[in-house]
Amino acid sequence: MADYRKVAAGRKPFKRAYVAVMLWFVGRAIQATARVDKVVKKEFEALPEEFTFSLGVEPGGPHMIVGKNKKGRVKYMGWEPEGKHIDLKMEIKNLEAAILMFTFQESTAIAIARDRMIVDGEVSYACTVVRVLDIVEVYLLPRLIARLAVKRYPLWSFRHKYIGRARIYFRSILGY
Repeated sequence: MADYRKVAAGRKPFKRAYVAVMLWFVGRAIQATARVDKVVKKEFEALPEEFTFSLGVEPGGPHMIVGKNKKGRVKYMGWEPEGKHIDLKMEIKNLEAAILMFTFQESTAIAIARDRMIVDGEVSYACTVVRVLDIVEVYLLPRLIARLAVKRYPLWSFRHKYIGRARIYFRSILGY
């Protein structure tokens, strides 16, 4: 029995880097969308003061932490969850499931239905975060891809979608 060799799982550095970049950009886009879009702003107003949530990949994968301060402003808080009070922790079970979500082969709702995510916290807050993520994805992605990423694609006017998209991209890149 002892004459076999143990093989460690591969690290997958390119997939991990891709997911880390996506989480970084989506975190900054959530911050920007909360200042641009009225619906997202209203969703965050319904959350308690100093609410913080984390979306990450298990085991020990990249994370995205977004929080709301006392003034009600939404802020991307980086990727290190250690030392931060997190009210809602959403974890994607493995890197392959994260790749399916962030290459938009599978929507967030389908990933949850297929048990690819773990939620630690209030379910109603998780539903709010998923709605916010869907709106952010509609702004960030072209229609063809966004229809795969969200449950229902909204009927927005040309002005609402494209001017909002430009403002969100601008704010996300500059970080405010």
